[in-house]
Amino acid sequence: MKPILKELTRYGKLLVEKGLTTGPGGNISARDGNTIHLSPSGYSLAEIGPDDWVSLDLKSGRRVGRDNGLRPTCEVSMHLACYLSRPEIRTVVHTHPVTATAVATAGVKFKALFPDFVALLGREVPAVDFVTPGGEEIRAAVAGKVKQGHNVVLLKNHGAVALGVTLKEAYFRSLLLENAAAFLLAILAAGGRPRYLTPKEIRSIECLEAEDYRKLLLQKGV
Repeated sequence: MKPILKELTRYGKLLVEKGLTTGPGGNISARDGNTIHLSPSGYSLAEIGPDDWVSLDLKSGRRVGRDNGLRPTCEVSMHLACYLSRPEIRTVVHTHPVTATAVATAGVKFKALFPDFVALLGREVPAVDFVTPGGEEIRAAVAGKVKQGHNVVLLKNHGAVALGVTLKEAYFRSLLLENAAAFLLAILAAGGRPRYLTPKEIRSIECLEAEDYRKLLLQKGV
């Protein structure tokens, strides 16, 4: 059994435990050389075992290795597009975070709010308008943002996509996105307006050696 399949199984369960997706919603994948291991269609991430992942060739999209009789997630095209857009990407995590999706759908901007936001999510998290899941429209919408260097993309009326060099990095980005949404919602509920960090403040955070070290650990999976 490949270690990456066990790791996918573990993080799939964690995503459900943290409430980032429910039922058969959401899907995740990881790259192993030219092979992509994806969650099967119709399964909750909490119930997928190490033998249930579907393996495809990155370039052709054809099944490789043992055929377990399961179909890959219907978002397979979107996953493949993310990997083809940025060779350094090793994992794609698509979740249905309630607060982040709701706040983005309401039109609130996800821009730099606090240090961890800058360190893990970047200067901003773009949101794309709703497109039907599982087709070429969502592939093009997400890949377009990924090619611009974004590691997290919000999908209005749908969910979010987080990328990473490791599953741990993509997982933490997914968690932090929902945390940022709760932060935004609390500000709005208090009758305030979001106070985004200034370009100077953002640059000062980007230059912190401590943040570089933390990011390095995440990319090593530590």
